[in-house]
Amino acid sequence: MLEIASLSKDFGAVKALDDVSLKIEPGEMVAVIGRSGAGKSTLLRCINMLETPTSGSIQCNQAQVSDLKGKKLNEWRARCAMIFQQFQLVPRLDVLTNVMIGALCGRPFWASMLKHFPAEYRARAVIELNKLGMKDQALQRAGTLSGGQQQRVAISRAMMQQPEILLADEPVASLDPRNTHAVMSTLSEINAERGITVLVNLHSIDIARQYCRRVIGLRDGRLVFDASIEELTDQALETVYDGDEIAEIMTPMVKPETGTPTMGSAA
Repeated sequence: MLEIASLSKDFGAVKALDDVSLKIEPGEMVAVIGRSGAGKSTLLRCINMLETPTSGSIQCNQAQVSDLKGKKLNEWRARCAMIFQQFQLVPRLDVLTNVMIGALCGRPFWASMLKHFPAEYRARAVIELNKLGMKDQALQRAGTLSGGQQQRVAISRAMMQQPEILLADEPVASLDPRNTHAVMSTLSEINAERGITVLVNLHSIDIARQYCRRVIGLRDGRLVFDASIEELTDQALETVYDGDEIAEIMTPMVKPETGTPTMGSAA
């Protein structure tokens, strides 16, 4: 279980997170929603320890994550993988190498830079790419792929870490509707088939409703909503967003199987 208690993060005079407490059960797929600047990315970055909390604690299975340093911290970041909106691939390297870089925590840095990967890593990387429908692009340069393909490569790279938790920081924000559904379906399958806990920052309420069973809402760094997706009503949305913002986040989506536009509505 991931337990966050009284978590705060300050950037100078700006309080990005303000006394946030929550628990995430193993195997949950949770959407994190809120307006820009609400603290969504900071929350995920603190969990992964890319940002050091100002106060509060983060625990996972009784281990005090917020106190980890050195090798133990690197091991945690391997167990708690992260994918980003901008993919963070090396464009000039082929897809297979980009995926194998995900196993850096278990290899000397120089060996990875010289592309000295054991056969086991290559086999694992091909398996991960095949699961995500990207095996045929294994030898293609990452920079030549579409946005949706690059994000699936980034997810494959994260899976090379054999994580227990996957943090997805706005992974579909720059994608078109069809690629958005492809990436979210991939995350959903990873959650369902491998039992990996997934926390995903989202701007679209439609996408949250379709793929997640629990929603966490942040506003001005504070936790203002934490309940099942069925409880995310119009009234609940007004605790997370201003009234004029709600129409913006209820954007038309395209069903991947029909290509037909659909508009979500609050329950």
